[in-house]
Amino acid sequence: MKFLIVGLGNPGAEYTNTRHNIGFKVLDALLESSNTSFTDDRHVKIATIKHKGKSFHLIKPTTFMNLSGKAVNYWLQQLKIPVSNLLVVTDDIALPFGSLRMRGKGSDGGHNGLKDINALLGHNNYARLRFGVGSDFSKGRQADYVLSNWDSEQESLLIERLDQAKKMCLSFGAIGLAQTMSNFNGK
Repeated sequence: MKFLIVGLGNPGAEYTNTRHNIGFKVLDALLESSNTSFTDDRHVKIATIKHKGKSFHLIKPTTFMNLSGKAVNYWLQQLKIPVSNLLVVTDDIALPFGSLRMRGKGSDGGHNGLKDINALLGHNNYARLRFGVGSDFSKGRQADYVLSNWDSEQESLLIERLDQAKKMCLSFGAIGLAQTMSNFNGK
């Protein structure tokens, strides 16, 4: 069985440690213990890992956040992966920092990356792992907040939360969406 795990973020060194790039960070954490690395391919940086006999194709779109759907749609078709085996990892300002919530479908919640994926797929019926980045910003400053770096307290807590997100991604492929949500949501 094959799975497509998509980490949302923006390419470029200036975005590496921003809240908006947590999807990329989760995929980097997934790759840490493997002997592979990301390579450049059409619209993405891509790597493949194996876990419990299943293939996890990890992609970090290089199209910038607002055009993520182009990469997702292309790689679902290219790898012949059903949408039921798609998991999108994204930041979420509606959740407190470090909260992790997996869902089988849902609205874009104002997130431009999810909005573009929904538009190109023609629906929102795909799994997503929402990583809470908090909402400590003034009215009208949302973009500045998500495109800014983690504060020192959050930075110190990131390793443990990234490890939990990594476990959730692998669980999604190993035991499925429903059981993963039951085992991990709210923890």
